[in-house]
Amino acid sequence: MINDKIPVASPSAGNYTLRILLTIALLSVWLLYPARAQDTPPDTADTTQEIAAPTWPEDSLGRRTPKGTVEGFIKAVANQNYQKAAQYLNIDTTLIKTRNGPVLAQALQQLMDRTGKMMPYAWISDSPEGNINDDLGPNLDQVGTITINADRTDLVLERTQGPDGGPIWLFSSQTVQRIPLPVEEAETSALVDKVTPEVLEENKWGGVPIGHWLTIIVLAIVSYIVAKGVVSLIIYLIPLVWRKAREEATAGIIRAFALPVRLYLAVWIFVLASRYAGISIIVRLRLSEITVIVGIVAMLLLVWQLMEFLTRLFEKQLVRRNNQAGVSAVLFLRRGLKVALLILGVILALDTFGFDVTAGIAALGIGGIALALGAQKTVENFVGSVTLIADQPIRVGDYCQVGSVSGTVEQIGMRSTRIRTNERTIVTIPNGEFSSLHIENFAPRDRFLMAPKLRLRYDTTPDQVRYLLVELRTLLYAHPKVSPDPARIRFAELAQDALILEVYAYVTAKDFDEFLQVKEDLFLRMMDVIKASGTDFALPSQMLFLARDKGLSEEQAQEVSATVRQWRDSGEMQLPDFDRERINKLRNTIPFPPEGSSKHKNKS
Repeated sequence: MINDKIPVASPSAGNYTLRILLTIALLSVWLLYPARAQDTPPDTADTTQEIAAPTWPEDSLGRRTPKGTVEGFIKAVANQNYQKAAQYLNIDTTLIKTRNGPVLAQALQQLMDRTGKMMPYAWISDSPEGNINDDLGPNLDQVGTITINADRTDLVLERTQGPDGGPIWLFSSQTVQRIPLPVEEAETSALVDKVTPEVLEENKWGGVPIGHWLTIIVLAIVSYIVAKGVVSLIIYLIPLVWRKAREEATAGIIRAFALPVRLYLAVWIFVLASRYAGISIIVRLRLSEITVIVGIVAMLLLVWQLMEFLTRLFEKQLVRRNNQAGVSAVLFLRRGLKVALLILGVILALDTFGFDVTAGIAALGIGGIALALGAQKTVENFVGSVTLIADQPIRVGDYCQVGSVSGTVEQIGMRSTRIRTNERTIVTIPNGEFSSLHIENFAPRDRFLMAPKLRLRYDTTPDQVRYLLVELRTLLYAHPKVSPDPARIRFAELAQDALILEVYAYVTAKDFDEFLQVKEDLFLRMMDVIKASGTDFALPSQMLFLARDKGLSEEQAQEVSATVRQWRDSGEMQLPDFDRERINKLRNTIPFPPEGSSKHKNKS
């Protein structure tokens, strides 16, 4: 479980709770991120141009790639075959006479054991060209660092040309030149060698003293216990100093970070402790893949727990709103994301252990395309249902018009939406099609438009028209269910067979049934006003009307003219508009429901 670097995921921010997430994530990254940028894992992806690379016979020592060189050197020193290990060093001809290759290999091993910081195998290039993105040149690759006399030195491999013309990667001549000799002067003995019994030092397993293996187990347990204690203490203290952390949303985010940060912190403590203790580089590199796996698990676990918490929080809100379709969509999304995270974790783990996952990813891609083509309509309907849930243009119980279909929404499902029409039939519309249609929702209306046209006889006098304009406006302003802005009635048109008074007003009602009640009341009152003015509604010109016409009432016409004259003389004619003071006096002066109504009796 040892690694020289801990992979760190980069968090994102959204709303307030996600901003909290970002803050905690940045803090954890700051604590866990190593001090030097040069230790950052290289991009081991194949970034070379796709050219026809020449093929060479396999090197018997596996030195064709940087990764093969490091693995071969570690295996050789683990077997204490320093003669073979020396063949992984690029010993300059000037040094061969003064420095013995096996002795140099043993000295390099001791430096790695006590001060070495090696990249895990998964981060070392497995390409004959090496890592061309490390800014070290095409023939150099850095694989770690060592400390010599308190001076930190890069461990660099260099590409040389073998007898067959193929690439051979060796520890660079400059690195070899800096190895101090004799061996006993390289460094003092490691801390682990000082504290473990001699019997555990003399007996070895895998080329490493048993004491190192036992110490590594103890360090792993202690590191996790310390990390757990630190994280638990922080989680306990945060609500005490930050009240916002006591809320469910913030507390859930903090809990989601607890276990991943605990794993990161445990690995970080373990890595530092194993280096300080001088655990053999053989042990550390053999377990390097496990360290990377722990980092991947912590990253995926963080995403998993955040997704679990946020989706359950959203699910509770949908349950409170009785939105079963939304709950189904959230459950489907959560399961799909979990499957995707598991697949991603398996791919990353296989890649870390050296398996070629390119073919598997390509197969998944082809299978995904085939699945997408086969389930195109299903996916389209699911996306449509998610759009309906997120955007919420309609809800169950809303009266709406979708395309040419009008009715009440009865169900919003994962695949389709059902609408009960005015004819009491059920129309089922797939959600993919539904979300692309023009949707008009009548449920959110707070007011209803009433815009009738009153057709008056042509023998209506101008004063009678003035009287009607004033009295009908008075009616609109005084009615408690009519919004005063606007409450308009205008002499709009001289039609072929009638004088047109155009009404434009909004009725405040909670639903369509109440609107019909108010409109009915207004129409009846308007008929009373028109009758009181002495005129009448115009009949359609196409209709032949045979009757003994009584004519208009001269008496009523004179009364109306007198009333209008009085308004004119006193300066009280409310034309072309009512003044604001008059409007305020008229507000809610008409009883509604009207007097004599059973509802009016119950209300009083």
